[in-house]
Amino acid sequence: MRIEVLHGPNLNLLGQREPNVYGSASLVEVDAAIRSAASELGVEVGIYQSNHEGGLIDRIHEVSARVAGFVVNAGGYTHTSVALRDALAAVGRPFVEVHLSNVYARESFRRESLLAPVALATVSGFGVRGYTLALRGLVGHLEPSRGG
Repeated sequence: MRIEVLHGPNLNLLGQREPNVYGSASLVEVDAAIRSAASELGVEVGIYQSNHEGGLIDRIHEVSARVAGFVVNAGGYTHTSVALRDALAAVGRPFVEVHLSNVYARESFRRESLLAPVALATVSGFGVRGYTLALRGLVGHLEPSRGG
């Protein structure tokens, strides 16, 4: 089984960008935690980051036939991108939406997700652990014998 993890805009700045909100782990450290969890679960994982909406959409189109699902932190596109939402819905693969911070405890505009209505689930507020929680939940959904 292969899962694709998508990091949206500004996530390349993790560890530098508002550490009081997003934590001190770098994207390299986040990716290492994801790979470690994937190895423990016995699944393959692909990881992609882009600051560009079209780059994320192109990646979804490119890999969708080879993956069982997605873990997606769309960053600011969560609240603005109908195109990203439509791409995820169009490929017919389940995905879990991830947010490092608790978006419901922040500015009001962050409380509406265009992705959530088509997502399998949303993980919010657990920091870096949100990615591994999302991965475990998605794998469990896809293969209930793994603990879903």
